[in-house]
Amino acid sequence: MSILGKIFARIFPGAHAQQPAPTQAAPTTTGGASASQAQAGAPTGTQAGGAAAATLQRVDIEKVLDDLAAKNSQKLNWRTSIVDLMKLVGMDSTLQERRELADELGYTGDKQDSAAMNTWLHKQVMKKMADNGGKVPANLMD
Repeated sequence: MSILGKIFARIFPGAHAQQPAPTQAAPTTTGGASASQAQAGAPTGTQAGGAAAATLQRVDIEKVLDDLAAKNSQKLNWRTSIVDLMKLVGMDSTLQERRELADELGYTGDKQDSAAMNTWLHKQVMKKMADNGGKVPANLMD
């Protein structure tokens, strides 16, 4: 799963639950149901994506993250810090993880300038949540 996917899954657990389970390898023995028959009842990617998008449309990002912050013993500034946002949702926020997220989101700046990269990442993650139907305050995407 992508790093952005992990962030989404932790903020939108209902949307994550709607995604189909990873496909299993086809059985090596003969006589059993084929892999396509076994997966016939599983939702297609389009169906799962639609369910995830429908769930995201109902999620108030600010409320979810404020609720998580209220339960967290650390004082985390998720509103401006990608590091704190990642920590808040229980993810590894190392420079390597953030660089991978930057690659995933198409960052073209200097990854050695972690301050600029972090600012860009935070805005992009907020925009991605908004683009996928999450309710994100405009000031978090500026």
